[in-house]
Amino acid sequence: MANKQEKRRKILLVDDDFAHRMMLKLNLESLGYAVNEREDGDQVLEALREQPADLLLLDLKMKRMGGIETLEALASAGITIPTIVITAFSTIESVVIAIKNGAYDYIAKPIDIGNLAHVLARALAHHSVVPENDPRQGQGENEGFGKIIGDSPVMQELFTTLRLVAPSDATVLIRGESGTGKELVASGLHDNSLRKKGPFIKVNCSALHENLLESELFGHEAGSFTGAAAKRKGRFELAHNGTLFLDEIGDMSLPTQAKILRVLQEGEFERLGGSQTLKVDVRLLAATHKDLETMIKEGSFRQDLFFRLAVVPVVMPPLRERQGDIALLANHFLVRYTKKNKKNIKGFHPETLNILMRYGWPGNIRELENTIERAVILCLGEVITPRELPRHFLPAQEEAGGRNLPDSDWTLRDMEREMIRSALQETNNNKSLTAKKLGIARQTLINKLKEYNL
Repeated sequence: MANKQEKRRKILLVDDDFAHRMMLKLNLESLGYAVNEREDGDQVLEALREQPADLLLLDLKMKRMGGIETLEALASAGITIPTIVITAFSTIESVVIAIKNGAYDYIAKPIDIGNLAHVLARALAHHSVVPENDPRQGQGENEGFGKIIGDSPVMQELFTTLRLVAPSDATVLIRGESGTGKELVASGLHDNSLRKKGPFIKVNCSALHENLLESELFGHEAGSFTGAAAKRKGRFELAHNGTLFLDEIGDMSLPTQAKILRVLQEGEFERLGGSQTLKVDVRLLAATHKDLETMIKEGSFRQDLFFRLAVVPVVMPPLRERQGDIALLANHFLVRYTKKNKKNIKGFHPETLNILMRYGWPGNIRELENTIERAVILCLGEVITPRELPRHFLPAQEEAGGRNLPDSDWTLRDMEREMIRSALQETNNNKSLTAKKLGIARQTLINKLKEYNL
C-alpha cells in the first residue's frame, strides 16, 4: 500500500486499450493513488490543464498520438511531469527515445503490479528533489561529461545522451571495446545523478567464479558454504540508495542473470543461505565488450535481462573513430605523467603527433595512456620525439633505415643509453649537436656519457 503522502498523489493514465487501462486503474487505486484516465496522447495537455497530476503513466503505442509525440508536445508546452512509459519488449528502441525526451523510466508488458508500484514510488520520490538538485542545470551543450575527454562530434553526441540519461533512474548498458572508458561513463552517470550522494559500488563479473560472484552480489549468511564463517552484506545491500556498476556483464552465468533480473523487477533478493527477503533501491549500470545479441541466440544470455539492462544503450566509440581526440588525450596524459615523474616536458614534436594520429590504437585509450607514460619516462629533453615511441609505432621505412631501436624487453637504462649512442652516431660525436638533438643541456649529456661509459 502507498503511504499517506502517496495516497494523495494523482496519476494521469493514458492507454488506448480500454481493458488494459481499466485493469491498471483498478490496481493503481488499490495502491492508494487517485487516477485520471484518457484514451490517447492527444488528450494529455487538456487533461493536465483541467486537473494537474503528480505523474503520467503513458502508453508508447496509441492510435492518434503515441508516447514519443506526447512527450514532445509536453516539452513544447513547457510542462514538466515525471513520466513512466508503458511498452512491449519489441519496442525497446522507442524507450531510448522516450528517455531522451524526458521519460523517467519504463514498465514492460505484461505489467507486474509489484514492479509498477516500486517504479512509481521511486519516480515520485526523486521528482520531489529534481528542481533543487537537478545535475543538468548549468551544463552547456558542448561541455564534457564527468572525467571523459573528447571534442569530436561522436563524443559530443554521446555527452548529450549521457547528460539526458544521468538524472533518471534508467538502467544503462555501456558497450564498447576494451580500453574505451566504459567505467568512466558509469562513474560519470553516478556523479551526475540524483544518487550522487549515495554509494557507487563496482563489481567485475569476469574476475570471480560463479559461486563467489553470487556471494559478492547478494551476500551470505554464516555457514551458507565452506569458509562462510560470518554473515556478509553483498554489493546490492552496500549500494542501497546509490548505484551498482556491473562490469563485464556478459561473463555472468544464467542462474545469476535470473537473480539480477529479479532485483531489477522487484527490488528484492535473499542472501545466500538465508530466507529473509531484503529490499533495496539501487540504480544498475552494466558494461560489456561482448556481442550480447549473439549470446542470446546461443542461449548463454537472457533476452529479458538484456532488454531490462538496455533501456538506454550507450556505445563507447573506439579511439580510431575519434581521431580528432587523440592529440587532446595525449596532452592530457602528458600533463599527468610529467607531473607524476617530476619532469619538465613541454609538449610533442610535430612528427610524434603525426605518428600518434596515424596509429590504429587496438588497445584504445588505455594503450594511448600507457604509451604516453612510457614516452615521458624515456624522454631526456623538453619534447616527446618519435624516438620515445615503441618500435611498432614507427613507419616501416624508419625501421628499415637501420636505426637501432630499443627492444621491448630492455630496461629503461638500456633504452636511454641506446638513444644517446644513436644520437652521437648521427652527429659524428658532436656533443653540442647531440644535446640539441636530444633536447637536453650539454652538461646533462656529458654526465650521461660518463654514467654509461660512452
